[in-house]
Amino acid sequence: MFEDILVRHLEYSGYKVTRGMNFTDIEEKAIDEANKRKVDVQRLTQENIAEFIKEMNLLTMKVPEYLPKASESVGEAVQIIKQLVTAGIAYWHKGNVYFDPLKFPGFGKLFGLDMKKWPGQKRRFHKDTYPGIQWNLGDFILWHGEKKGESISWDTEIGRGRPAWNIQDPAMIRPYFHEPLTIYCGGIDNLYRHHDYTLSILESITNYPLAEFWLHCQHLFVKGQKMSKSKGNVYYTDTLLNQGYSAAEIRFFLIYGHYRTRLNYSRSAMIKAAAKLKSLKSIVSQINKININESCYDANIVQKVKGTFCRGMDSDLNVKEALDGLYNMLSGLDLSRLKANEASGIMAGLREIDGVVKIIF
Repeated sequence: MFEDILVRHLEYSGYKVTRGMNFTDIEEKAIDEANKRKVDVQRLTQENIAEFIKEMNLLTMKVPEYLPKASESVGEAVQIIKQLVTAGIAYWHKGNVYFDPLKFPGFGKLFGLDMKKWPGQKRRFHKDTYPGIQWNLGDFILWHGEKKGESISWDTEIGRGRPAWNIQDPAMIRPYFHEPLTIYCGGIDNLYRHHDYTLSILESITNYPLAEFWLHCQHLFVKGQKMSKSKGNVYYTDTLLNQGYSAAEIRFFLIYGHYRTRLNYSRSAMIKAAAKLKSLKSIVSQINKININESCYDANIVQKVKGTFCRGMDSDLNVKEALDGLYNMLSGLDLSRLKANEASGIMAGLREIDGVVKIIF
């Protein structure tokens, strides 16, 4: 959701934005889940992707122009691995390929990893992902050579196997990566291991940085705890819709904050957010009844409305500050004295702003 706000605000600010979103559809967790359900892994992931896109549309999110999948980028992963092996940065070991971080100058620079603590003894990490937010101090896997009984593998130039999670994002990105990407986004957990892995792989085979800016979003918690099936505290959009909330209210709850601050869901927090949005929409509805003439409005008040909104948005995308500023400005108006051209100017400004937040009209 924060990426949707980012894209929309950049476009509102006059930029042309081209966006991609990667789908990791052959990672170990998905394979294990498919085996447990006794279904094809790609059928499972396709269903999840379709549901994800459906919910993006429900919550008025823009679907990115590019949606590459790991399963469609195996050939690209193989080519990157071949380059890394040739350069001596990656190596074969017992049928797998591993990346040696000590061969990449500045490894861990995104996180700020202290490489002085790197162990002297060779260590290898074989899994796609590891639980917890921590660093695996050792060589990370790029290619899983096929093992007996495995259900997913490809015949390739480097043998039969499958790309590890760590090489999948670089493989999906590379076809669009002809110069530094402007902005690279992800969850805060990606600052541990994953994004530095992606950066080190791609910057090992190019002569330019992966991205100019990195934005990491904090997580959504439920009553102070991470969502987990084992805890029984996973909430879906359907859960909230069935409780009577609208899609706009769900969207408002999710955007009403700052992307680098953890968001905590509770029943009381959701009720409070829905009431805040209803109050804002009520004020807007009252203004809209004042003899609006959209062809004749006060340009100064349009700029005042937009300026109030942009002060928060241009401060590291602080949506809460932007919407609170807007709410305070509108709720402080004496509507009985508001002129038609002023009301028209306010509505004109709000319609532009709603192109970003998509919760007012």
